[in-house]
Amino acid sequence: MSTRKRKPVARSGPSPKKSRKAGAHEAAHIDTATHRSSPQERAEAGKALRNTLPRNAFGEWKAHATRKDPIKILKAADAGRLPELVPIRYGRMLQSPFAFYRGTAGLMAADLAKMPATGLRVQACGDSHLMNFGGFATPERNVIFDINDFDETLPAPWEWDIQRLATSFVLAARSAGLPDTKGRDLAETCARSYRKNIGKFAAMHPLEVWYSRVTARDLLDLLPPADRKRLQARIDAALKHTGSEMDFPKLAGVVHGRLAIRDTPPLIYHPDVARAPDFLDMLGKLFEAYRETLPDDRRVLLDRYQLVDAAIKVVGVGSVGRRCWIVLLMSDSNEPMFLQFKEAVASVLEPYAGASVFAHPGQRVVAGQRLMQPTSDLFLGWVTSWNGADFYVRQLRDAKIKPLVETMNATLLRTYAKACGWVLARAHAKASDVCQISGYLGTSPQFDEAMGRFGLAYADQAEKDYAALKRAVREGRIVAFQEI
Repeated sequence: MSTRKRKPVARSGPSPKKSRKAGAHEAAHIDTATHRSSPQERAEAGKALRNTLPRNAFGEWKAHATRKDPIKILKAADAGRLPELVPIRYGRMLQSPFAFYRGTAGLMAADLAKMPATGLRVQACGDSHLMNFGGFATPERNVIFDINDFDETLPAPWEWDIQRLATSFVLAARSAGLPDTKGRDLAETCARSYRKNIGKFAAMHPLEVWYSRVTARDLLDLLPPADRKRLQARIDAALKHTGSEMDFPKLAGVVHGRLAIRDTPPLIYHPDVARAPDFLDMLGKLFEAYRETLPDDRRVLLDRYQLVDAAIKVVGVGSVGRRCWIVLLMSDSNEPMFLQFKEAVASVLEPYAGASVFAHPGQRVVAGQRLMQPTSDLFLGWVTSWNGADFYVRQLRDAKIKPLVETMNATLLRTYAKACGWVLARAHAKASDVCQISGYLGTSPQFDEAMGRFGLAYADQAEKDYAALKRAVREGRIVAFQEI
């Protein structure tokens, strides 16, 4: 695997001392000196921050005078992507302002870095819009609700995650045809849930926080009876089979006399390297390097599967163009398993929050995911490929239950906003000391209401940037491919 290091990145945000120790924990970027004081003292220190940064100040958004052209920022993010897939990325972003927002974590990070912040840091998701939450099965085959995308995770200001999440609810409400009064209510509901749960987690002892999780039952209890029944049916269906068993008929079959992943270009295809005679040998060496990043017990489990095939699969919105392989393995008893090798690059937060302590960006993703989730994928690991690209690895799908946001009414969206705020608070509390954040937020609704105002204002900005993208496509400055 590669051991190359990136050049230092200039920081505009808080600049904690970087650990030089090989394999150092990302939490080295989070100030741990506060742990020498009592929880009450840390809460009082957080409360004192209101004197310099009132909570209602977070409700203000105005584009900075030096704000860069959003199209230039988007095009800069195309560097290193597979050029033939970049038009698909823009085609997906053109579907709606909400779809556009999903692909602009870097653009929003640049904006948030210009805003005032408390200076308190957590292990942040980095791209905490509402579609990056959902249900999935734990290794014990229990379904929990949690964050499920950590491509951009990094120690960073806590505010950035909740600001991005709150805004996503305003845009989702607009996409559903709901008035801005509902959108603002959703943003406030999300922030209120975050604030109240941060307070609860700050009062817990560390092991209690570490073991906490939002279960399927917790989520069901938030729902009206009719919706509860529908969600339970989805959970039951998801647990009947592994994700790979469900994916296998759609993704693979007998091709030219052998078991293989089926090509459905441009979204799933075998690149030239995958057709080379020695490809499986190359893939086997890659697997050996990836295997070394797994705990011993997971290596034993992985060894019970044989490599069969691998192909490129286009996923998501912001990830389109990054190399994402799906790998088909089969057990001796003929059960399939798909692993996803997803390209990892520097987090979009790094220019503003500081470079990761990990030289390997795949390790950054894995470490952040393990820190923030209550339990993570069995096969979570990382590797560098033969051409120098870095990847993190996980199962393609394991009983995942995606939020059907497009079918949600205002009541369901409000319930979902509560759940997302709860989960984000749990993730921040598990990975960081949040007593100061809790002290800052307090018990009044000032911050919640500020997030309602900010969500509306930044959603307006996202729509302006979306219009700029549409204009760039019309003028031929950007090529977009609209999928049928």
